[in-house]
Amino acid sequence: MLRFGWLGNGHPPPGCDLRMLGWRLVDEEGGLSQGAGVVPWLAQPMGWLPDAWLRLHPDVPRANVLLTGITNSAERAELLRLGFGDAVSVADLGELEARALRLSAMLPRELAAGPLRLDLFARDAFAGRQALGLHPREFALLWRLAEARGAAVRGQDLLREVWRLSFRPETNSLAVHVSRLRAKLRLAGVGGLIETVPFGYRLAAPPTANFALDDYLRLREEPEKPREDLTHAA
Repeated sequence: MLRFGWLGNGHPPPGCDLRMLGWRLVDEEGGLSQGAGVVPWLAQPMGWLPDAWLRLHPDVPRANVLLTGITNSAERAELLRLGFGDAVSVADLGELEARALRLSAMLPRELAAGPLRLDLFARDAFAGRQALGLHPREFALLWRLAEARGAAVRGQDLLREVWRLSFRPETNSLAVHVSRLRAKLRLAGVGGLIETVPFGYRLAAPPTANFALDDYLRLREEPEKPREDLTHAA
């Protein structure tokens, strides 16, 4: 049975309701708790904003999202650049199904980051067969860094995309989560993956399709970071 998700209030409008073509809406099956994260999610944002993703479900990776009603070609190109799965101008049900099927075939259940394997179903990362035991926000943080494919991600972008905050909070929550995540990586023998860079963080090992149990032996141990570095990056 083909499944899709809807990121919006109420039921999908007729032009976006793939149930009319035999699909099943994941919210009717218990939503993400049933592993529905690895399905195409449809959304129809009202108007264009560069940070439109912030209005969507925080547990759904942007690569899983198919945006409809984006009439401006420059806006569609920008959304694709930002990592959304697809963006279309019209809500034609036949075309939407074809694009949703294409997106379904492309969606990753897993993402590799050097010696780590990130599992979207389990919401955890694995070094070999060892689970890191990540909390949801730690997993979302690591997944976002892995999506950047070795590029730096600004602290303010992580706050907006993982914490859904448009301002810098009084507490240093980002630095605290990064510190805890680094500690779990060290315990798993894969320290040194997360680097502090000016105004943000990056993964030292970019995502790769090759996963070897002894990859961690080739990684340098992570140096101790001064506390002020963590504060600066957030």
